[in-house]
Amino acid sequence: MTVPVPAAGKTAAGTSPTAALADVDNARSPLLAGFVGSLFMAIGSLGVGWLAPVSELRRVPLFIWMRTEAVGVALCIVLLAVGGMLLVRSWLRLGQRVRVWGAEARKATLQAVALWGLPLMFSVPLFSRDVYAYIGQGRLMVEGFNPYENGISALSNYFQLGADKMWTEAPVPYGQLFLWIEQLVVWSTNVHPEASIMLFRLAALAGIVLCIIYVPKLAELHGVNPHRALWLTAANPLFLTNFIASVHNDALMIGLALAGLYYCATRRVILGLVLVTLSISVKPITIVFLPFIGLLWAGRGASWPRKFVFWGLTAGTSLALLYAMSLVNGFGFGWINGLSAPGSIWIWYAPVGLLGLVVASIFNAFGLDGWGLAKWVYDAGKLLAVGIIAWQIFRGDYDRLIRRLTLAFAAVVVLAPMIQSWYVVWLIPLFAVTGIRDDWQVKALYFIVSFFMVYAISDQLEVFPYLQTADLGLALALARNAAAIIALLFALYLIFLDPKTKLLFSKSEEPVTTRPVI
Repeated sequence: MTVPVPAAGKTAAGTSPTAALADVDNARSPLLAGFVGSLFMAIGSLGVGWLAPVSELRRVPLFIWMRTEAVGVALCIVLLAVGGMLLVRSWLRLGQRVRVWGAEARKATLQAVALWGLPLMFSVPLFSRDVYAYIGQGRLMVEGFNPYENGISALSNYFQLGADKMWTEAPVPYGQLFLWIEQLVVWSTNVHPEASIMLFRLAALAGIVLCIIYVPKLAELHGVNPHRALWLTAANPLFLTNFIASVHNDALMIGLALAGLYYCATRRVILGLVLVTLSISVKPITIVFLPFIGLLWAGRGASWPRKFVFWGLTAGTSLALLYAMSLVNGFGFGWINGLSAPGSIWIWYAPVGLLGLVVASIFNAFGLDGWGLAKWVYDAGKLLAVGIIAWQIFRGDYDRLIRRLTLAFAAVVVLAPMIQSWYVVWLIPLFAVTGIRDDWQVKALYFIVSFFMVYAISDQLEVFPYLQTADLGLALALARNAAAIIALLFALYLIFLDPKTKLLFSKSEEPVTTRPVI
C-alpha cells in the first residue's frame, strides 16, 4: 500500500540539492525569526486579544496600560501585525532553506512547530472568541441545561463569560464528544476563564499532534514526500494561529479525521471509522468523509452492489456509535438543530458571497428585493457543492479516492457564502498529503496563507470602549485599519520586494511529480 517516491530532491523553490551540502541550510535563522514573530503576537495579544469581562487579568497593571492607554494599544497593534507577517516570512524561508526533504527537514519542521507554537500557547485568544462560547456551553452542561435547546443566555451573568452575542440564543453546533470536553474543562476549572482556555488549548494540541503523526503517513501512501507535506501543514502560520492562538476545536476535529482516514486506507477500517466518527462528534462537517470511507472499505474494483453494501455498513456503524454517545448524555441528535446556529451569512472574499453581494446591489438599485435574490445565489452555491460531492463519490479512480474526498471537502468550503480562515486549514493537510506541486499550486497556497493572515490580523481586535471616543481617536475601525495596512504592506513586501521570498511568488519552478496511490 505504501509506495514512497523519492521527491526529496526538491526544495521549496524547486532547486536540486548538492550532495556535499547539508540537507537544511542554516534553519536557525528562520526558526528564530518565527519565534520572534510568535512572541510579538503573544505580547500584542495582551492589548488587543479577547479577554472575558470577568477576567482577573483586566486588573493587572500591565494589562491595564496595554488595553486602556492609546500608546499601549497602538504598540500591541504593531506587534501583532508585524509578528503575524514575520511568522509567514519565517515559514516561507524555512522551506527555502531545505535542500533535501529528508529527516533533517522533518527535524527543522518539528522545531518550528514547537518554537513558533510555544508563545501562542500563552497568548490571549486572538482572531476569534469562540473559546469563550465553549466555556459558556460547558457551563450549560455543568448546570444541567440541554445545550442543544438552550443558548448561553440561559445562564446567570452569561455576558461576563465573554462569548460573542451571536451565541446568546444559539444552540450548540458541536457533537457529543466536544460537549463532554467542554463540560470537563468548565467543571475542573470552576469556570475560571484563563484556566479553561489553557485546557482547551491542550485539547487543540492533541489534534495538532495527531496531524503531525498522520500527515506524513498519509503522504507516504500517495507517494508524496512526507516531510514536505508536514512543513506545508503543521508549520503553516494559519495552522498555528487558528489552532493555538484562536483555540479552535477544528484542530481536534481534523486530527481525528486524518488519523481515521489513515487507518481506513490501510485496511483497519473499524478503527478508522471510530476515529472519524469521533471527529464528527466534535464538528459534524467531517460526515463528508463517510461515503469515501465506504469506498475504501469496499475495495478496489468493487461492484456497485458491493459499494452500496459498504456505504450502508459505514453509515450504520457511524450512526450506531453516535447514537450510543447520545444515550450517554441523553441529548440525542440535537446537534442537527445546532447546525443552523447564527453567524455571518456571507463575506466579500468568498466567491459565492461576492456574487450574492453583486446580485443584491444590482437589484436593490432597481428597488427590488436584492437580498432575497442573493439568498437564491447562496442556495445555488450549496446545491452545486452537493453536486460536486456526489460526482466525486460516484465517479473517479480508486487510486485517487482521498484526492476525490479532498475535492469534495473543498467544494463545501469554497462554494459556501462564508469562508473563515480555519475552514481553509481543514483543507491544507488533505491537499498536502495528496500532492501540492511546486508550481502554481504551491504559489496559490502562499498567496492564500498571506491573504488570510492579513485578514485575520485586522478582523477581530478587542479595543477598550473608552478608547473608541473621538477625543483619543483609537476607534475600533481605526485600529483594524491600522493593523490591516501594516500587515498588507508587509505582505506586499514579501511578494514584490523581499529578495528572498519574492522568488516564491513569481519564479517559474519545475513541478514535483507526485503519484497518488490511494
